[in-house]
Amino acid sequence: MTFLRRIARNPRSAAAAAARPRASSNPNPTPTAIRDAPTSAYYDDLINAAGRRGDFAAVRDLLGKRVRDGCFNTGDTFRFLTQTETSLSALDDLLRALSRVDRGFPRKSAFDALIARLCRLGRPADALRAVEAMASDGGGVRLNAVTFHPILNLLARRGDFEAAARVAGAMRDRGVPLDLTAHNYFLTAHCYRGDVAEAARAMEEIEREGLGADTRTYDALVLGACRAGKVGAAVGLLRRMAEEGVPPLYSTHVHAVKAMLRRGWSAQAAELVRAYGGRDRALDRENYGVLASELVRMGKAEEARTVVQEMAEKGLIMGEKLREFYRSSSSSSSNDVGI
Repeated sequence: MTFLRRIARNPRSAAAAAARPRASSNPNPTPTAIRDAPTSAYYDDLINAAGRRGDFAAVRDLLGKRVRDGCFNTGDTFRFLTQTETSLSALDDLLRALSRVDRGFPRKSAFDALIARLCRLGRPADALRAVEAMASDGGGVRLNAVTFHPILNLLARRGDFEAAARVAGAMRDRGVPLDLTAHNYFLTAHCYRGDVAEAARAMEEIEREGLGADTRTYDALVLGACRAGKVGAAVGLLRRMAEEGVPPLYSTHVHAVKAMLRRGWSAQAAELVRAYGGRDRALDRENYGVLASELVRMGKAEEARTVVQEMAEKGLIMGEKLREFYRSSSSSSSNDVGI
């Protein structure tokens, strides 16, 4: 049973796609002159130019040569694919070209980049077609969890957990176990929705498989606790992260700060930011900046003034709006003293 029969629930089938007008797939592309010391961005530009003119043989050759030159694929590699039907009608030709890229890493990375691009375009069914082409190729390409990450992330963010579960099942059928990143997509999506029961089940599966917890796992758990109104539990998780030496994402403390402010606990939010201050300057800039900005938005000018004064004393960079607030509040304070 193929991935498409197992997973796809989209009328844009491979047969329908094959009926679309095809772009040219020139078997004898015009040789492309490559400059000395090329960069990934340079190769992206060449590949996108070839893709727009339908020269997929050139795309194939460039995908192989860029890896030999140490220029790996990026999020812009397949930018010539857009939401237009004209662009996507060339997908079959592109898949055939990728199946003839140099075996091993060049071919694997090319397919992975294409799958990521299709998911950014919001087209999981087409991404699964790419997986099917990749898996059926059998020429030095071995599927792993990284290939499926963009698809699982997209489906989980959409809340289409049934489709995401089918993808996970198909992965296991292919001997590709879910890694911690894949599990985190499910966990984060459930936590974002405040679905404590499903988040708990997702966490139980992570623990059952002995995958531990990383920065994104904790970020999801803190978010979930805040969404469920358990701010104390969120703070406890932050403390546990610090004890275990797990570095937070910028968003992790912000989840707790905003949850406290929504409950009117501005003093506690400021205390939390100060408690974790001085460990990471970039994190301080984010935490203090969010706290001050939220206080300004809530109309708590006096408390916001105190926070931006601390930022100035610590030499933390402020955004434009906070700088303007700081200048205006400093000017106001000077006028008050003058009176």
